[in-house]
Amino acid sequence: MSGPRDAHGGLRLFGHPATAAMIPHLVLRELGVPFDWVHVDRDRDAHKAPDYLKLNPNGLIPVLIDARGPEEIVLYETAAIVWHLADAFPEVGLAPAVGTAARAHAYKWVAWLSATLQPTLLAYFYPDRWVDSGNASGVDQVRRHAEAKVGPMLDQLDAHLAAHRAPWMLGEAFSIVDPYAFTLCRWTRGFAHPARARPALGAYLGRMLDRPAMRRVLADEGIEPPFV
Repeated sequence: MSGPRDAHGGLRLFGHPATAAMIPHLVLRELGVPFDWVHVDRDRDAHKAPDYLKLNPNGLIPVLIDARGPEEIVLYETAAIVWHLADAFPEVGLAPAVGTAARAHAYKWVAWLSATLQPTLLAYFYPDRWVDSGNASGVDQVRRHAEAKVGPMLDQLDAHLAAHRAPWMLGEAFSIVDPYAFTLCRWTRGFAHPARARPALGAYLGRMLDRPAMRRVLADEGIEPPFV
């Protein structure tokens, strides 16, 4: 799982395909900076192995190690990782300037995506975590309620994109909010009414798929159609 400390400029992203690790993976590709992708084989519980738990005691993916400076930084929590990357490479412009209205909205959207939409999606995909073992009816109920709650959240994203009539979540400028929104919307592709079925969101997801960084990430992670 581990690799050379400075193999690619001192940045290492630990992740598993099609998980939340896709968010910082896409940010790194958009930044165009060198980094190592370290595959954590979640299918074999590598994220629960002792070496990985030293990086993230929660046993969750992703983790970023930034060893470019005198002090190695080990970060977990996807929102923290993407903010760190945006601020570490300000010249690329993936986050608005501090103190601006756009920055405030970026904080809002990253917080909302990570703390409101993502946990509800996780309840849909892992309903067994919320009921007693063997409670099949409870699992079904949690999943149905989670999908029902996600619907209005996707409507909120769709309405936002439709209202401001700009290509990206913050307007004309692509930002760290967009990899977050894309990845979570992608997770709904198996829903009865997925993100792509909403007009503004569907067009937005198409624009995301047209980006070279997005195509590179899909190839890197071995993700096959349907993408959204």
